[in-house]
Parts: sequence; C-alpha cells; structure tokens
Amino acid sequence: MIWGVLRRRVASVLGQAWKAKPTVSGSSCYHTARKESSFIWKEIACVQSSSYHTFLGGHAYPKLGRDVNAISQTESFIRLSNRSFSSDDGDVVEAAVPFMGESITDGTLALFLKKPGDRVEADEPIAQIETDKVTIDVVSPVAGVITKLLANQGDTVEPGIKVAAISKSGEGAPEAAPSEKAVSQPPPSSKEEAPKTETAPIKEAKKEPSPPQPKSKGLPPPPKPTEPQLPPKDRERRVPMTRLRKRVATRLKDSQNTFALLTTFNEVDMTNLMNIRSEYKDAFYEKHGVKLGLMSGFVKAAISALQYQPVVNAVIDGDDIIYRDYIDISIAVGTPKGLVVPVLRNAERMNFAEIEKEINTLAKKATAGSISIDEMAGGTFTISNGGVYGSLLSTPIINPPQSAILGMHSIVSRPMVVGGNVVPRPMMYIALTYDHRLIDGREAVFFLRRIKDVVEDPRRLLLDV
Repeated sequence: MIWGVLRRRVASVLGQAWKAKPTVSGSSCYHTARKESSFIWKEIACVQSSSYHTFLGGHAYPKLGRDVNAISQTESFIRLSNRSFSSDDGDVVEAAVPFMGESITDGTLALFLKKPGDRVEADEPIAQIETDKVTIDVVSPVAGVITKLLANQGDTVEPGIKVAAISKSGEGAPEAAPSEKAVSQPPPSSKEEAPKTETAPIKEAKKEPSPPQPKSKGLPPPPKPTEPQLPPKDRERRVPMTRLRKRVATRLKDSQNTFALLTTFNEVDMTNLMNIRSEYKDAFYEKHGVKLGLMSGFVKAAISALQYQPVVNAVIDGDDIIYRDYIDISIAVGTPKGLVVPVLRNAERMNFAEIEKEINTLAKKATAGSISIDEMAGGTFTISNGGVYGSLLSTPIINPPQSAILGMHSIVSRPMVVGGNVVPRPMMYIALTYDHRLIDGREAVFFLRRIKDVVEDPRRLLLDV
C-alpha cells in the first residue's frame, strides 16, 4: 500500500512538472528530463527520500521531497508499531500457565495463592489450576513483587495464558485483582428475588357455575389440598462442581452405561495376616523404613489371583479382547478434592516393601495435590479400600477401561465356627465387581476364592501353591 501511495504522489508531481516546465529547446531538454526522471525513480527505489528533488531545467519541487519523506516516516512508524512491546530494562515478567499434560488442553483457575503487592520467590506457587485429573501450580519465573493479576478466579485457561505480572525490582503500584473486584459486588440474594415470584399475578380461568348439589347430612366437607411447605432458599448453598468431580461423575456414569456390572462377595478370615503383621512389623520397619500394612498383602493376593484368572486382567476393545501380560494395580485414594487412582506399575515384580513404599509415596502426593497425570494413567485392575472409612459392605464401580475392581471393607470380629467350636474371628467382607460381558461368574468366584486363600494363608505365596 505504501509503494502505491508513493507512486501516485510522484506521478502527480511529475504531471504538474511537465505542465509548468519552462521552454527548453533541443537535446538539452531531453537529456535533462531523462536525468531527472532517472534520479526520481532511484529515489523511489531507495525510499530514503531527501528534502527535495529537482525536475526539468533546474526547477525545484520541495513538496515532492516532503511527501516522500512523510511516507518514509509513516512506513518507519508502522514497522515500529508491529514490534511486541517490552520494557526497556525488562523489569516486569509475566507468569504463564504451564503445560498440563498430553490429554489436557485447558483447566480452571481455581485459586490465587498470592495477591498484588505480595513478595514471591523464584519457582514459588502463585496460583492453582484445576484440571480433570490433578491440580497444577503456576509458579513465579523470577523473584519480585506481584503488581497485577491478569486473570480471574474461575476462568478457563490454556497453557501459555498469562495470569500475573511480576516486577523484579518491586516498583509499580499494585492493582486490585479482577477476582477481588468481582467479589466486592455481592450477587442478589434469594431474599430479594422471593417477593418477585410471590407477587407474580396468577390468572385463573373463569369457571361456569355448577348446578347446586344436594347437601349431605352428617358428612364433613373434604379438606382442601395445601401446597407443600419448602424450606427457604436462604438455607441452601449453591457451589459449582470442581473439574475433578465432574470428571469422576462422567467416568462412573459411562461405566454404568457401558459395562454389564455384576458383583460377587466373599469373606476373609484376617487372623493369620494380622498375626504376621504384628510379629514382623518392627523388624520390617527397621530394615525398609516403612510400616507393614494390610494393603500390601491384598495387592500380592490380587496379583496371584490375576495370574490364575488372566481374563480379569483383560479388557474388551471393540470386537476384540486385549489380554495384558503385565499387572498395573490402581489404588483408589480419597482426597479432600475427590477420588484419585494412582497406579503401581509392574506390581508383579514388587515385593512387600516396594509395594508399601510406593503406596505411601503416591498417597502423600495425592493428598497434597501434587500427583502427576502419568502417575494416574493406565492401570489394569483397581483395589478400593472402603474399610478405612468404616464401610462394612459395598458394590464398587469399575474404573474404565478396566474390567474389574476389588472392594475391601472394615475388619469386624464375628463368631465363626473353627474346628467345631464357635470362636471370635476378625472377618472382612470382600467384593468383586466385574464386566459380565467378558468375565463369567465362574471366573469371578474363582478369583475371590484365590484372594481368600492367599490372605488366610500367606505361605501360599512363598510356595506358589
């Protein structure tokens, strides 16, 4: 566009010059015109104009020089304005949303941990991004003072979105966060809205007069129906679902709609496993630095049962069945933000100590909200221990794309017949929910029986029987 304007300017001035030129005869006029026109086109090619140009016999046209010079300055301004703005000293740095995982494209800005005016150090968290699976921290790239928040709490953000501006020198007055401005304006309460709904006019259709009915003697009139009295709205709270809770709800509903869910039960005598734990817990802790729990025994029992019944470790994929030659055990962990399921990779290669250490590490990360996507991806079989919350019996739901889930429950002392005598025993109900499209009842019962045998007599693991 700039070249077009320049050509039109020059052409207009040339036309005026040809009309206003003095009479010059002979070849001198021709040579002068050719020299001047050559000079003009060289000036156009350079676009670095001088203050004026001379045309045809020594006449000066300063307007052309000013026009070309103005256009050149305009072009220089446009080039400058296309550059991205940055401070001369690079004092202000912006914190951006980090990469959140291969399968996660966005998240919700759940919480600001800092506000304008706060001092932050390098790599210190300043905000939390809530995704479908985990909570991710936005950290400060430098040490400095937060001058401004660039996003609101509750916004949907993608990787690379700027959320805060940080001054390395601490200069600049802090501005109020957009989220704080939004909070300062309280939403209309339900009390203000209630009168509107109550004063709404109700139109009743005109009823035709009915013929008089004979009055019955001795019968009271029927009671008039009354509307149910609902609790007032000011005693209710509406809170938006977190992304993690939405994800859990979607997956469990998909599981219920897709799988042919069926649950079978059994009970386990925990006497021998608890005796082993009591006898060796001190020596186990001294050697491995971790406590010996009951979960490692059930993980080992589940691994043995999966090896005896490999179809429970398989999954349906379209018209095919995928049999896995590895065992990744998912351990359901309840956190304040929702249920997460970290995975023990290649659990069949682990001993009791390695299982306990890995479970302890993943549980701490899940509770702190620092567990990663990779630590929860995959899994071929899930164990859920509702017994830690006091559950006596339940029917767990399969975690897709797996085909079965084992539910553990609380240990209760109950009277049992042992050797013809009624004695108290610590008993636990166990449940296996499985996809009946793939797993028959026979395999499911055998699976639970294997877990029962191993837990009640852990020596089977040593002898592989």
